[in-house]
Amino acid sequence: MADTAPDEELLLAILNSTPVVDGAAVDELADIAKARAWLAGVGGLGTEAELEHVVAVRQALQAVVRGESPPDVLTPALRDVTRAPVVAGGQIAWTLRVPPERELAVRAVLAWDALARKRPGRLRPCANEECRLFLIDHSKANAARWCSMAVCGNRMKARRHYQRLRGTPD
Repeated sequence: MADTAPDEELLLAILNSTPVVDGAAVDELADIAKARAWLAGVGGLGTEAELEHVVAVRQALQAVVRGESPPDVLTPALRDVTRAPVVAGGQIAWTLRVPPERELAVRAVLAWDALARKRPGRLRPCANEECRLFLIDHSKANAARWCSMAVCGNRMKARRHYQRLRGTPD
């Protein structure tokens, strides 16, 4: 396996696999056949064991990012995970060593850690309380609030505008 750089897309895909659709929370990984295909599509094995690890890490990461749990809840996901140096082309690269069925889950945890260290506060839940999605703020000002300006941002701004017109509090 190659050196694992922060895998932000994988992290967001896992975190955002429990969206709200038509007012109800949906688990996009609940259908085992579809979930296994999704795992294989993002570079995983597509096994049920891998799915179990990803779902467990998703739950823990969502709680950590929302501030509901301390980062210590991620410790079990990192059990027996190591990085080993490999010299290739005159350079040292670090290779992740993890059982294959746990690799996607571990990559998500490592991506979270890299973001928390290098860009603290950039990974956060959408500011729309009715939304369950997360975002990584890439803006210079670190001012992004919504997972999507076109969806949540527009809804929240329209709601505030309507409340101002009606004279009702937020």
